[in-house]
Amino acid sequence: MATTDRYVTRPGWTFWLIAVLAVLWNAFGCLDFTMTASRNPTYLSQVPPEIIDWLDSAPSWTLVPWALGVWGGLAGSLLLLARSGWAVPAFAVSLVGLAVSQAWQFSDGMPESMTTPGMLAMTACIWVIALGLLWFAWDKRRAGVLH
Repeated sequence: MATTDRYVTRPGWTFWLIAVLAVLWNAFGCLDFTMTASRNPTYLSQVPPEIIDWLDSAPSWTLVPWALGVWGGLAGSLLLLARSGWAVPAFAVSLVGLAVSQAWQFSDGMPESMTTPGMLAMTACIWVIALGLLWFAWDKRRAGVLH
């Protein structure tokens, strides 16, 4: 189908699968942020006390990049579902938030329970998915799937 200034390509089923999974993945990040930032006692009862103490001692500015990371990821995912080219900058903002947040975490002496192989693998997984979603959105915008 043609638009006024460029050709728009129809996405295949894998596009929709990735977009829906991206929404679910990033929605969980937003849930984690909201429950942690609001200090939900039921949610935090599953977190080791040394992590809660470390979070409580964090400067208030650290909430900003964390929020940009998770909410930018969710916005990018929803924009991907809407087939909007704005998904690319939203995922880029998410990556900047992730980078600043993680730079602070790794430079501020995280508790040992956050540096276990399992937790470091989860951190790596977050990076791989965030970079992958940015690349995916950029590639789909270039291919004419996003407008």
